[in-house]
Amino acid sequence: MTAPTLPRQAPAPEQPVRAHGSGGRLRALDGLRLIAALMVALYHYGGRDGEVSRAWGASPRHEFPHLSPAFAYGCLGVEIFFVISGFVICMSGWGRSLRSFFASRAARLYPAYWVAIVLVTVVFALPWVTYRTVSASDTLVNLTMLQQPVGAQRVLGVCWTLWAELRFYALFALFVVLPGATRARVVLFCSVWTLASVITTASHLELLRVVVMPEYSAFFIGGIGLYLLHRFGHSALSWGIVLMSFLVGQHYAVAGLWHPPGPHYFSYRSQYAIIAVLAAGYAAVAAIALGKARWADWSWLPLAGALTYPFYLVHEHLGWVMIGMLHRRLGIPAYGTFALTLALMLALAWTIHAAVERRLTPLLRRSLDRQEGRRRPAT
Repeated sequence: MTAPTLPRQAPAPEQPVRAHGSGGRLRALDGLRLIAALMVALYHYGGRDGEVSRAWGASPRHEFPHLSPAFAYGCLGVEIFFVISGFVICMSGWGRSLRSFFASRAARLYPAYWVAIVLVTVVFALPWVTYRTVSASDTLVNLTMLQQPVGAQRVLGVCWTLWAELRFYALFALFVVLPGATRARVVLFCSVWTLASVITTASHLELLRVVVMPEYSAFFIGGIGLYLLHRFGHSALSWGIVLMSFLVGQHYAVAGLWHPPGPHYFSYRSQYAIIAVLAAGYAAVAAIALGKARWADWSWLPLAGALTYPFYLVHEHLGWVMIGMLHRRLGIPAYGTFALTLALMLALAWTIHAAVERRLTPLLRRSLDRQEGRRRPAT
């Protein structure tokens, strides 16, 4: 005698867990974004050599002998940015149509970017500014954000990170947003992208490297895994994605930034310190994702987050000009020049946000997201 067959129960619909406050704005994440941007600024002003040495009139290593070795780790703010970006893009793309996702990303990126391109081009063209300008043709290509793949010179040194962001958006839109975001689909996306990254590194195929970008993919994937923890709560699978991304990502970061101490390098970065900075970045995003940073709920943090992107765009090249003017022409001491340049770049970022982003971003988003409401007249 066989046991009666019970009817199969339909699977329960996928529901997010709201235990960590996933319904509200994560203000602490805004603050962390600004911290990452300031880390990059510390690196550009005092943790590297090159054009900034012309601005100071000497190597930053001589201007900041005790702090310059620490400033050299500020470049890891970019990797922390990518982790935050993975978290935010997964959050903002969930449940959105492809058109809406595209409109939100384009409206967020381009208005401030166009202004930064114009500002840097105009300032570098001034007769008393000694930095080299980009040709008119290359400047026009820069307006598209596609200057790197077409081989044009960059107006903004930091725009290489935007090229990485654009590729991430395209991959996420194609494989998650277009078919519709679900937990299983996002996990599959993270798994396949991780495997594709290590295969790309092993195969040395340039086309795959450009598309898959193995040097940075792990950080975007880590942010996505942290968002899964935020949305659905603890799970071994989500923690596995985060842990795997950290282990792979720190390898690429150390391989790209670590070298033995020697006279041929501007600064020496310890591989242990690189790993520690990355771990701190992951831990900070994880604390926010799991609701452990609800104490950082200050009302000014959204403004700090809003200033991050325009500040990131303008701080490097225009910062060189300000450092040269304040330090070499006006004779302001190095530490005062450093602090004043940061303050002036934040003020410029606020101006761009208030005058440009607040007005153009909603307008551009509505224009791109608008459905065609009229039929074409019959011919």
